[in-house]
Amino acid sequence: MLDAIFTAKTLELNLDLPIFSLLYRLPTSLLAEADSGGEEKATIAALVGTAGIIFIFSVILGEICIRLKLPTVLGDLVAGMLLGGSVLGFIVFSSEGIEVNRALLNGLEFVTGASSTVVEQAYRFQMKDFLDTSANIGLLALLFTTGLESDLKELIRVGTQATTVAITGVTVPFVLGTVVLIQFFGVATIPALFAGAALTATSIGITAKVLQDIGGLNSEEGQIILGAAILDDILGIIVLADVLSLIQTGEIEITNILYLLTSASLFVLGAVFLTKVFGSVFVSLINKIKNPAALMLLAIIFLNSCALLATAIGLEAILGAFAAGLVLGETEFQEKLQSLFEPFIFVYTTIFFVTIGAKVDLSVLNPTVAANQKGLIIAACLIVIAILGKIIAGFTVFTDKPINRLAIGTGMIPRGEVGLVFAGLGATTGALSNSLDAAIIIMVIVTTLIAPIMLRFVFPSSEAEDDCEDIERDCVPVSKFN
Repeated sequence: MLDAIFTAKTLELNLDLPIFSLLYRLPTSLLAEADSGGEEKATIAALVGTAGIIFIFSVILGEICIRLKLPTVLGDLVAGMLLGGSVLGFIVFSSEGIEVNRALLNGLEFVTGASSTVVEQAYRFQMKDFLDTSANIGLLALLFTTGLESDLKELIRVGTQATTVAITGVTVPFVLGTVVLIQFFGVATIPALFAGAALTATSIGITAKVLQDIGGLNSEEGQIILGAAILDDILGIIVLADVLSLIQTGEIEITNILYLLTSASLFVLGAVFLTKVFGSVFVSLINKIKNPAALMLLAIIFLNSCALLATAIGLEAILGAFAAGLVLGETEFQEKLQSLFEPFIFVYTTIFFVTIGAKVDLSVLNPTVAANQKGLIIAACLIVIAILGKIIAGFTVFTDKPINRLAIGTGMIPRGEVGLVFAGLGATTGALSNSLDAAIIIMVIVTTLIAPIMLRFVFPSSEAEDDCEDIERDCVPVSKFN
Protein backbone atom coordinates (compact mmCIF):
# COMPACT_ATOMS: atom_id res chain seq x y z
CA MET A 1 0.00 0.00 0.00
CA LEU A 2 2.82 2.40 0.78
CA ASP A 3 4.30 1.92 -2.67
CA ALA A 4 1.00 3.04 -4.12
CA ILE A 5 1.03 6.07 -1.88
CA PHE A 6 4.29 7.42 -3.27
CA THR A 7 4.03 6.23 -6.87
CA ALA A 8 0.56 7.56 -7.58
CA LYS A 9 0.52 9.15 -11.02
CA THR A 10 -1.41 12.10 -9.71
CA LEU A 11 1.41 13.23 -7.47
CA GLU A 12 3.79 15.84 -8.70
CA LEU A 13 6.78 14.64 -6.69
CA ASN A 14 7.79 11.03 -6.15
CA LEU A 15 9.95 10.69 -3.03
CA ASP A 16 10.78 7.02 -3.46
CA LEU A 17 12.91 6.96 -6.61
CA PRO A 18 16.60 6.19 -6.00
CA ILE A 19 19.19 8.25 -7.70
CA PHE A 20 20.37 5.72 -10.32
CA SER A 21 16.87 5.00 -11.57
CA LEU A 22 16.25 8.72 -11.82
CA LEU A 23 19.41 9.25 -13.81
CA TYR A 24 18.46 6.33 -16.03
CA ARG A 25 15.02 7.79 -16.73
CA LEU A 26 16.24 11.31 -17.35
CA PRO A 27 17.33 11.10 -20.97
CA THR A 28 14.52 8.75 -22.00
CA SER A 29 11.86 10.91 -20.39
CA LEU A 30 13.22 13.96 -22.14
CA LEU A 31 13.52 12.48 -25.60
CA ALA A 32 11.18 9.49 -25.70
CA GLU A 33 8.58 11.24 -27.81
CA ALA A 34 11.02 13.13 -29.98
CA ASP A 35 10.35 13.00 -33.72
CA SER A 36 11.36 14.56 -36.96
CA GLY A 37 8.97 17.42 -36.28
CA GLY A 38 11.45 19.09 -34.01
CA GLU A 39 10.26 17.97 -30.58
CA GLU A 40 13.74 16.90 -29.53
CA LYS A 41 15.14 20.31 -30.45
CA ALA A 42 12.22 22.04 -28.74
CA THR A 43 12.69 19.92 -25.60
CA ILE A 44 16.38 20.72 -25.34
CA ALA A 45 15.69 24.42 -25.88
CA ALA A 46 12.96 24.34 -23.22
CA LEU A 47 15.31 22.55 -20.84
CA VAL A 48 18.13 25.05 -21.31
CA GLY A 49 15.80 28.03 -21.16
CA THR A 50 13.95 26.87 -18.06
CA ALA A 51 17.15 25.95 -16.23
CA GLY A 52 18.52 29.38 -17.05
CA ILE A 53 15.38 31.11 -15.74
CA ILE A 54 15.45 29.02 -12.53
CA PHE A 55 19.08 29.84 -11.74
CA ILE A 56 18.73 33.54 -12.60
CA PHE A 57 15.79 33.95 -10.23
CA SER A 58 17.51 31.78 -7.61
CA VAL A 59 20.68 33.89 -7.68
CA ILE A 60 18.81 37.20 -7.52
CA LEU A 61 16.46 36.20 -4.69
CA GLY A 62 19.21 34.29 -2.90
CA GLU A 63 21.33 37.43 -2.91
CA ILE A 64 18.43 39.43 -1.48
CA CYS A 65 18.02 36.84 1.29
CA ILE A 66 21.73 36.98 2.14
CA ARG A 67 21.61 40.77 2.43
CA LEU A 68 18.58 40.45 4.70
CA LYS A 69 20.44 37.73 6.67
CA LEU A 70 17.83 35.12 5.77
CA PRO A 71 18.45 31.52 4.62
CA THR A 72 18.92 31.25 0.86
CA VAL A 73 16.42 28.41 0.67
CA LEU A 74 13.73 31.03 1.23
CA GLY A 75 14.84 32.75 -1.98
CA ASP A 76 14.47 29.48 -3.90
CA LEU A 77 10.97 28.91 -2.53
CA VAL A 78 9.88 32.44 -3.46
CA ALA A 79 11.52 32.07 -6.88
CA GLY A 80 9.45 28.93 -7.42
CA MET A 81 6.24 30.72 -6.47
CA LEU A 82 7.00 33.53 -8.91
CA LEU A 83 7.87 31.13 -11.72
CA GLY A 84 4.99 28.72 -11.11
CA GLY A 85 1.80 28.45 -13.10
CA SER A 86 -0.12 30.73 -10.73
CA VAL A 87 2.13 33.79 -11.33
CA LEU A 88 4.55 34.14 -14.25
CA GLY A 89 3.93 30.71 -15.73
CA PHE A 90 7.55 30.10 -16.68
CA ILE A 91 7.46 26.60 -15.15
CA VAL A 92 4.62 24.20 -15.86
CA PHE A 93 3.94 21.06 -13.82
CA SER A 94 0.58 20.01 -15.07
CA SER A 95 -0.55 19.00 -18.53
CA GLU A 96 -3.92 20.61 -18.03
CA GLY A 97 -5.49 23.52 -16.24
CA ILE A 98 -2.49 25.85 -16.49
CA GLU A 99 -1.93 28.37 -19.25
CA VAL A 100 1.67 28.33 -20.40
CA ASN A 101 3.34 31.74 -20.66
CA ARG A 102 2.81 32.78 -24.27
CA ALA A 103 5.95 34.93 -24.51
CA LEU A 104 8.07 31.98 -23.40
CA LEU A 105 6.51 29.67 -25.99
CA ASN A 106 6.91 32.28 -28.74
CA GLY A 107 10.59 32.57 -27.86
CA LEU A 108 11.06 28.80 -28.06
CA GLU A 109 9.25 28.70 -31.41
CA PHE A 110 11.54 31.41 -32.77
CA VAL A 111 14.72 29.68 -31.54
CA THR A 112 13.82 26.14 -32.65
CA GLY A 113 11.66 26.79 -35.70
CA ALA A 114 9.19 24.18 -34.41
CA SER A 115 5.43 24.61 -34.53
CA SER A 116 3.53 25.99 -31.54
CA THR A 117 1.90 22.59 -30.97
CA VAL A 118 5.25 20.79 -30.82
CA VAL A 119 6.79 23.42 -28.54
CA GLU A 120 3.88 23.38 -26.09
CA GLN A 121 3.83 19.57 -26.04
CA ALA A 122 7.55 19.44 -25.26
CA TYR A 123 7.29 22.13 -22.63
CA ARG A 124 4.26 20.77 -20.80
CA PHE A 125 5.24 17.11 -20.65
CA GLN A 126 8.97 16.75 -21.15
CA MET A 127 9.89 19.66 -18.90
CA LYS A 128 7.62 18.40 -16.13
CA ASP A 129 9.41 15.03 -16.18
CA PHE A 130 12.81 16.68 -16.22
CA LEU A 131 12.07 19.01 -13.30
CA ASP A 132 10.42 16.30 -11.19
CA THR A 133 13.36 13.98 -11.82
CA SER A 134 15.92 16.66 -11.00
CA ALA A 135 14.02 17.59 -7.84
CA ASN A 136 14.11 14.01 -6.63
CA ILE A 137 17.83 13.73 -7.33
CA GLY A 138 18.35 16.95 -5.38
CA LEU A 139 16.39 15.68 -2.38
CA LEU A 140 18.27 12.38 -2.24
CA ALA A 141 21.64 14.09 -2.63
CA LEU A 142 20.76 16.67 0.04
CA LEU A 143 19.83 13.97 2.56
CA PHE A 144 23.01 12.03 1.68
CA THR A 145 25.25 15.02 2.40
CA THR A 146 23.25 15.77 5.54
CA GLY A 147 24.11 12.26 6.69
CA LEU A 148 27.77 12.87 5.80
CA GLU A 149 27.86 15.97 7.99
CA SER A 150 26.02 14.38 10.91
CA ASP A 151 27.69 12.72 13.85
CA LEU A 152 26.29 9.21 14.31
CA LYS A 153 27.42 9.02 17.93
CA GLU A 154 25.73 12.34 18.66
CA LEU A 155 22.54 11.21 16.93
CA ILE A 156 22.50 8.06 19.05
CA ARG A 157 23.18 10.10 22.18
CA VAL A 158 20.21 12.40 21.57
CA GLY A 159 18.02 9.53 20.37
CA THR A 160 15.71 9.62 23.39
CA GLN A 161 15.13 13.38 23.11
CA ALA A 162 14.59 13.11 19.36
CA THR A 163 12.05 10.31 19.85
CA THR A 164 10.13 12.37 22.41
CA VAL A 165 10.06 15.39 20.09
CA ALA A 166 8.95 13.29 17.11
CA ILE A 167 6.13 11.49 18.93
CA THR A 168 4.82 14.71 20.45
CA GLY A 169 5.24 16.56 17.16
CA VAL A 170 3.06 14.00 15.40
CA THR A 171 0.48 13.36 18.12
CA VAL A 172 -0.34 16.92 19.21
CA PRO A 173 -0.99 18.44 15.72
CA PHE A 174 -2.87 15.34 14.56
CA VAL A 175 -5.23 15.17 17.57
CA LEU A 176 -5.66 18.93 17.90
CA GLY A 177 -6.27 19.48 14.18
CA THR A 178 -8.76 16.63 13.90
CA VAL A 179 -10.75 17.71 16.98
CA VAL A 180 -10.87 21.39 15.98
CA LEU A 181 -12.07 20.61 12.45
CA ILE A 182 -14.81 18.29 13.72
CA GLN A 183 -15.98 20.38 16.68
CA PHE A 184 -15.69 23.94 15.34
CA PHE A 185 -16.06 23.59 11.56
CA GLY A 186 -18.36 20.59 11.33
CA VAL A 187 -15.96 18.66 9.09
CA ALA A 188 -16.74 14.95 8.69
CA THR A 189 -14.50 12.49 10.53
CA ILE A 190 -12.59 11.09 7.52
CA PRO A 191 -11.61 14.46 5.97
CA ALA A 192 -10.74 15.78 9.44
CA LEU A 193 -8.46 12.79 10.04
CA PHE A 194 -6.77 13.39 6.68
CA ALA A 195 -6.20 17.07 7.43
CA GLY A 196 -4.87 16.09 10.86
CA ALA A 197 -2.47 13.66 9.18
CA ALA A 198 -1.21 16.49 6.92
CA LEU A 199 -0.37 18.49 10.06
CA THR A 200 2.05 15.78 11.25
CA ALA A 201 4.50 16.28 8.38
CA THR A 202 7.96 17.81 8.66
CA SER A 203 10.09 18.67 5.64
CA ILE A 204 13.50 17.32 6.56
CA GLY A 205 14.91 18.72 3.32
CA ILE A 206 14.11 22.34 4.18
CA THR A 207 15.18 22.02 7.82
CA ALA A 208 18.46 20.32 6.91
CA LYS A 209 19.28 22.98 4.31
CA VAL A 210 18.63 25.83 6.74
CA LEU A 211 20.71 24.17 9.47
CA GLN A 212 23.56 23.75 6.99
CA ASP A 213 23.34 27.40 5.97
CA ILE A 214 23.46 28.76 9.52
CA GLY A 215 26.12 26.34 10.72
CA GLY A 216 23.91 24.62 13.27
CA LEU A 217 23.70 21.09 11.90
CA ASN A 218 26.16 19.59 14.40
CA SER A 219 24.91 21.45 17.45
CA GLU A 220 22.90 19.50 20.03
CA GLU A 221 19.74 21.28 18.94
CA GLY A 222 20.51 20.53 15.30
CA GLN A 223 21.07 16.82 15.97
CA ILE A 224 17.82 16.55 17.94
CA ILE A 225 15.93 18.32 15.14
CA LEU A 226 17.48 16.05 12.53
CA GLY A 227 16.77 12.85 14.43
CA ALA A 228 13.23 13.97 15.26
CA ALA A 229 12.52 14.99 11.65
CA ILE A 230 13.54 11.54 10.39
CA LEU A 231 11.39 9.78 13.00
CA ASP A 232 8.60 12.26 12.29
CA ASP A 233 8.72 11.24 8.63
CA ILE A 234 8.31 7.57 9.55
CA LEU A 235 5.50 8.23 12.01
CA GLY A 236 3.79 10.54 9.53
CA ILE A 237 3.82 7.79 6.90
CA ILE A 238 2.27 5.39 9.41
CA VAL A 239 -0.50 7.88 10.25
CA LEU A 240 -1.13 8.58 6.57
CA ALA A 241 -1.22 4.87 5.72
CA ASP A 242 -3.76 4.26 8.48
CA VAL A 243 -6.00 7.11 7.31
CA LEU A 244 -5.87 5.85 3.72
CA SER A 245 -6.66 2.34 4.93
CA LEU A 246 -9.64 3.74 6.84
CA ILE A 247 -10.86 5.50 3.68
CA GLN A 248 -10.47 2.41 1.50
CA THR A 249 -11.54 -0.42 3.82
CA GLY A 250 -13.26 1.29 6.72
CA GLU A 251 -10.78 -0.11 9.26
CA ILE A 252 -7.21 0.45 10.43
CA GLU A 253 -4.78 -2.36 9.66
CA ILE A 254 -2.69 -3.01 12.78
CA THR A 255 -0.37 -5.27 10.78
CA ASN A 256 0.73 -2.30 8.67
CA ILE A 257 1.66 -0.33 11.76
CA LEU A 258 3.66 -3.18 13.24
CA TYR A 259 5.38 -3.88 9.92
CA LEU A 260 6.47 -0.27 9.41
CA LEU A 261 7.71 0.12 12.98
CA THR A 262 9.68 -3.13 12.74
CA SER A 263 11.17 -2.39 9.32
CA ALA A 264 12.16 1.15 10.34
CA SER A 265 13.83 -0.11 13.53
CA LEU A 266 15.73 -2.83 11.71
CA PHE A 267 16.81 -0.38 9.01
CA VAL A 268 18.23 2.07 11.55
CA LEU A 269 20.00 -0.70 13.48
CA GLY A 270 21.39 -2.00 10.20
CA ALA A 271 22.84 1.43 9.39
CA VAL A 272 24.52 1.59 12.80
CA PHE A 273 25.97 -1.88 12.26
CA LEU A 274 27.26 -0.97 8.80
CA THR A 275 29.23 1.99 10.17
CA LYS A 276 31.26 -0.47 12.23
CA VAL A 277 31.96 -3.10 9.56
CA PHE A 278 31.50 -1.42 6.17
CA GLY A 279 33.68 1.63 6.71
CA SER A 280 36.97 -0.25 6.70
CA VAL A 281 35.89 -2.34 3.70
CA PHE A 282 34.96 0.79 1.75
CA VAL A 283 38.26 2.53 2.59
CA SER A 284 40.27 -0.54 1.61
CA LEU A 285 38.42 -0.84 -1.71
CA ILE A 286 38.93 2.82 -2.62
CA ASN A 287 42.65 2.62 -1.81
CA LYS A 288 43.07 -0.32 -4.18
CA ILE A 289 41.27 1.29 -7.13
CA LYS A 290 43.31 3.67 -9.26
CA ASN A 291 40.37 5.29 -11.07
CA PRO A 292 40.08 8.87 -9.66
CA ALA A 293 36.29 8.75 -10.16
CA ALA A 294 35.93 5.58 -8.07
CA LEU A 295 35.13 7.37 -4.80
CA MET A 296 32.24 9.34 -6.30
CA LEU A 297 30.85 6.38 -8.26
CA LEU A 298 31.02 3.90 -5.39
CA ALA A 299 29.39 6.44 -3.07
CA ILE A 300 26.51 6.84 -5.54
CA ILE A 301 26.20 3.05 -5.87
CA PHE A 302 26.02 2.73 -2.09
CA LEU A 303 23.53 5.60 -1.88
CA ASN A 304 21.40 3.95 -4.52
CA SER A 305 21.52 0.58 -2.79
CA CYS A 306 20.42 2.04 0.54
CA ALA A 307 17.61 3.99 -1.15
CA LEU A 308 16.43 0.85 -2.94
CA LEU A 309 16.51 -1.16 0.27
CA ALA A 310 14.50 1.49 2.14
CA THR A 311 11.93 1.57 -0.66
CA ALA A 312 11.73 -2.23 -0.80
CA ILE A 313 10.74 -2.51 2.88
CA GLY A 314 8.11 0.22 2.67
CA LEU A 315 10.13 3.21 3.89
CA GLU A 316 11.12 6.39 2.05
CA ALA A 317 14.14 6.44 -0.22
CA ILE A 318 15.35 9.62 1.51
CA LEU A 319 15.80 7.62 4.73
CA GLY A 320 18.10 5.28 2.82
CA ALA A 321 20.01 8.24 1.39
CA PHE A 322 20.51 9.68 4.87
CA ALA A 323 21.64 6.31 6.24
CA ALA A 324 24.16 5.97 3.39
CA GLY A 325 25.58 9.39 4.29
CA LEU A 326 25.82 8.43 7.97
CA VAL A 327 27.77 5.26 7.14
CA LEU A 328 30.23 6.91 4.74
CA GLY A 329 30.54 9.92 7.05
CA GLU A 330 32.35 7.68 9.54
CA THR A 331 35.15 6.95 7.04
CA GLU A 332 38.32 8.93 6.33
CA PHE A 333 36.77 10.09 3.03
CA GLN A 334 34.03 12.15 4.67
CA GLU A 335 35.46 15.57 3.79
CA LYS A 336 36.46 14.45 0.29
CA LEU A 337 32.93 13.18 -0.40
CA GLN A 338 31.45 16.44 0.82
CA SER A 339 33.60 18.44 -1.60
CA LEU A 340 32.80 16.06 -4.48
CA PHE A 341 29.05 16.29 -3.95
CA GLU A 342 28.92 20.06 -3.36
CA PRO A 343 28.52 21.19 -7.02
CA PHE A 344 26.04 18.40 -7.59
CA ILE A 345 24.06 19.46 -4.52
CA PHE A 346 23.99 23.14 -5.41
CA VAL A 347 22.50 22.53 -8.85
CA TYR A 348 19.90 19.89 -8.01
CA THR A 349 18.79 21.20 -4.62
CA THR A 350 18.15 24.58 -6.20
CA ILE A 351 15.78 22.87 -8.65
CA PHE A 352 14.23 20.90 -5.77
CA PHE A 353 13.36 23.95 -3.68
CA VAL A 354 12.24 25.99 -6.68
CA THR A 355 9.89 23.18 -7.73
CA ILE A 356 8.37 23.07 -4.24
CA GLY A 357 7.53 26.75 -4.54
CA ALA A 358 6.33 26.43 -8.13
CA LYS A 359 3.85 23.69 -7.27
CA VAL A 360 2.05 25.97 -4.84
CA ASP A 361 -1.19 27.40 -6.23
CA LEU A 362 -1.25 30.97 -4.93
CA SER A 363 -4.77 31.49 -6.27
CA VAL A 364 -6.12 29.81 -3.12
CA LEU A 365 -4.99 32.90 -1.20
CA ASN A 366 -7.41 35.21 -3.05
CA PRO A 367 -10.09 36.22 -0.51
CA THR A 368 -12.32 37.77 -3.17
CA VAL A 369 -13.14 34.31 -4.48
CA ALA A 370 -16.10 32.98 -2.49
CA ALA A 371 -14.84 29.39 -2.65
CA ASN A 372 -11.60 30.43 -0.93
CA GLN A 373 -13.12 32.26 2.02
CA LYS A 374 -14.01 29.23 4.13
CA GLY A 375 -10.67 27.68 3.25
CA LEU A 376 -8.83 30.80 4.46
CA ILE A 377 -10.60 30.69 7.83
CA ILE A 378 -9.83 27.00 8.28
CA ALA A 379 -6.27 27.61 7.08
CA ALA A 380 -5.71 30.23 9.79
CA CYS A 381 -6.64 27.67 12.45
CA LEU A 382 -4.49 24.96 10.83
CA ILE A 383 -1.49 27.32 10.70
CA VAL A 384 -1.78 28.06 14.41
CA ILE A 385 -2.10 24.34 15.20
CA ALA A 386 0.78 23.47 12.85
CA ILE A 387 3.14 25.92 14.54
CA LEU A 388 1.93 25.40 18.10
CA GLY A 389 2.04 21.60 17.84
CA LYS A 390 5.71 21.56 16.82
CA ILE A 391 6.71 24.25 19.33
CA ILE A 392 5.13 22.17 22.11
CA ALA A 393 7.12 19.18 20.86
CA GLY A 394 10.35 21.16 21.25
CA PHE A 395 9.58 21.83 24.90
CA THR A 396 9.21 18.10 25.66
CA VAL A 397 13.00 17.70 25.58
CA PHE A 398 14.18 16.74 29.07
CA THR A 399 17.82 17.38 29.80
CA ASP A 400 19.95 18.93 32.52
CA LYS A 401 21.99 20.84 29.94
CA PRO A 402 21.00 24.34 28.83
CA ILE A 403 19.28 23.90 25.50
CA ASN A 404 17.18 26.05 23.18
CA ARG A 405 13.84 24.19 23.13
CA LEU A 406 12.21 26.91 21.03
CA ALA A 407 14.81 26.35 18.29
CA ILE A 408 14.09 22.61 18.32
CA GLY A 409 10.35 23.14 17.98
CA THR A 410 10.85 25.74 15.25
CA GLY A 411 13.03 23.35 13.26
CA MET A 412 10.08 20.95 13.04
CA ILE A 413 7.62 23.50 11.61
CA PRO A 414 8.12 23.44 7.79
CA ARG A 415 5.78 21.05 5.93
CA GLY A 416 7.22 21.63 2.46
CA GLU A 417 7.08 18.83 -0.11
CA VAL A 418 5.75 16.33 2.44
CA GLY A 419 2.72 18.52 3.15
CA LEU A 420 2.08 18.90 -0.59
CA VAL A 421 2.14 15.10 -0.97
CA PHE A 422 -0.45 14.77 1.78
CA ALA A 423 -2.64 17.43 0.16
CA GLY A 424 -2.27 15.77 -3.25
CA LEU A 425 -3.32 12.40 -1.89
CA GLY A 426 -6.32 13.92 -0.14
CA ALA A 427 -7.52 15.50 -3.35
CA THR A 428 -6.89 12.30 -5.30
CA THR A 429 -8.88 10.07 -2.93
CA GLY A 430 -11.76 12.54 -2.82
CA ALA A 431 -11.48 12.72 0.97
CA LEU A 432 -11.03 16.51 1.00
CA SER A 433 -13.44 19.21 -0.07
CA ASN A 434 -12.10 22.08 -2.18
CA SER A 435 -12.06 24.43 0.81
CA LEU A 436 -10.27 21.94 3.08
CA ASP A 437 -7.75 21.07 0.37
CA ALA A 438 -7.07 24.80 -0.14
CA ALA A 439 -6.69 25.24 3.63
CA ILE A 440 -4.03 22.52 3.79
CA ILE A 441 -2.15 24.04 0.85
CA ILE A 442 -2.19 27.47 2.52
CA MET A 443 -0.91 25.90 5.76
CA VAL A 444 1.92 24.28 3.82
CA ILE A 445 2.79 27.59 2.11
CA VAL A 446 2.93 29.58 5.34
CA THR A 447 4.84 27.03 7.44
CA THR A 448 7.32 26.45 4.61
CA LEU A 449 8.04 30.17 4.22
CA ILE A 450 8.13 31.28 7.86
CA ALA A 451 10.09 28.36 9.30
CA PRO A 452 13.44 29.30 7.65
CA ILE A 453 13.01 32.88 8.87
CA MET A 454 12.09 31.83 12.40
CA LEU A 455 14.86 29.23 12.54
CA ARG A 456 17.45 31.80 11.54
CA PHE A 457 16.48 34.06 14.43
CA VAL A 458 15.74 31.55 17.22
CA PHE A 459 18.69 29.24 16.69
CA PRO A 460 21.61 29.67 19.12
CA SER A 461 23.54 32.63 17.72
CA SER A 462 26.82 31.45 19.18
CA GLU A 463 26.63 28.18 17.24
CA ALA A 464 25.74 29.84 13.98
CA GLU A 465 28.22 32.65 14.27
CA ASP A 466 31.14 30.34 15.01
CA ASP A 467 30.76 28.60 11.65
CA CYS A 468 29.23 31.43 9.68
CA GLU A 469 30.26 34.66 11.35
CA ASP A 470 30.22 36.48 8.12
CA ILE A 471 27.54 35.10 5.84
CA GLU A 472 28.88 36.72 2.76
CA ARG A 473 32.31 35.20 3.41
CA ASP A 474 31.64 31.75 4.86
CA CYS A 475 28.49 30.94 2.92
CA VAL A 476 29.70 31.95 -0.53
CA PRO A 477 29.10 28.50 -2.08
CA VAL A 478 25.53 28.47 -0.90
CA SER A 479 24.77 32.00 -2.00
CA LYS A 480 26.39 31.45 -5.32
CA PHE A 481 24.53 28.36 -6.31
CA ASN A 482 21.44 28.39 -4.12
